[in-house]
Amino acid sequence: MHNKTFMAVAVGLGLIGLSACGSGAGKSSADSKTVTLVSHDSWAVSKTVLRDFEKKSGYKVRVLKDGDAGQAVNKAILTKDNPQGDVFFGVDNTLLSRALDNGLFQPYTAKGLDKVGAAYQLDGDKHRVTPVDYGDICVNYDKAYFSKHKLTPPQSFADLDKPQYKNLLVTENAATSSPGLGFLLGSAAQFGDGDWQGYWKQLKANGVKVVDGWEQAYYQEFSGSSEGRKAGGDRPLVVSYASSPPAEVIYAKKRPSTAPTGVASGTCFRQIEFAGLLSNAQNPKGAKAFLDFLVSREFQEDMPLNMFVYPVLQGAKVPAEFTEYGPAAQHPETMAPGKIAANRDQWVKSWTSLVLK
Repeated sequence: MHNKTFMAVAVGLGLIGLSACGSGAGKSSADSKTVTLVSHDSWAVSKTVLRDFEKKSGYKVRVLKDGDAGQAVNKAILTKDNPQGDVFFGVDNTLLSRALDNGLFQPYTAKGLDKVGAAYQLDGDKHRVTPVDYGDICVNYDKAYFSKHKLTPPQSFADLDKPQYKNLLVTENAATSSPGLGFLLGSAAQFGDGDWQGYWKQLKANGVKVVDGWEQAYYQEFSGSSEGRKAGGDRPLVVSYASSPPAEVIYAKKRPSTAPTGVASGTCFRQIEFAGLLSNAQNPKGAKAFLDFLVSREFQEDMPLNMFVYPVLQGAKVPAEFTEYGPAAQHPETMAPGKIAANRDQWVKSWTSLVLK
């Protein structure tokens, strides 16, 4: 999840230029035993688990990582008539309507989909996409900072514009970052269509800092991350993920007894990721087998510690580190894909004018 910053929100905003050359560099032939996965750069799976799929299915998996999430989606749309692969993974609910409206996927009901919660199946009975994982975009806080200053960490969107948190928050640009866009949508869900602008005016007046993407925010500006401390980051609040605290524990040189960062549980927006069978895929049979694999228990239980997201399969085990250090939000903000589709581009334009100018 952490690397899913992206270069532009939409082709329609004119913020990114991609060539629809249709080179077919990642394509596989219809009778090939290779299935090509097109994904954003954050795709990861254990080698043993992938080898097991290849052995059981008879297909060799080729992975084509195509940049950040939004960039990969936009390029897939532009090349949909001559796609680079067979399966696309990584479109989330913030951009789902764009992919569906542009005919990026063809329907397929994955085996095991009946064991995936209905709340994640945002395409209804059309099954053009298969839910794979979910995560929560939330404000994280540096526990040491708040302890040192005897200050209670914020817990809600409304808390963030209070005077005691002035100049403490760093967030990502909603026009260039997936978590930045999710945080904007979360605030719109919280305050409503007409009031979120007023909220962001208050955040701006309260010293919110905006940077291009998650890596800069978390690894350079945030004082609570290990890399941020090394870089001299001085912002103890950052827009990140509910799964960031367990990542801090797992990757620490010496594992701490408690996570050094916490989550403001009232600032979360639920992000759901999907995969789909690309229209005009050269190996649809292999693609279908791979989609079945993505909702299998083996993959779903392997996924959390590789991509730091939560499984959508009912009954799939979640690592103990997630339960202890980074449980999913109990009441995250959500928004229907149709509402996101109707408002996203205009909201991003308004946000840019309001916050960055």
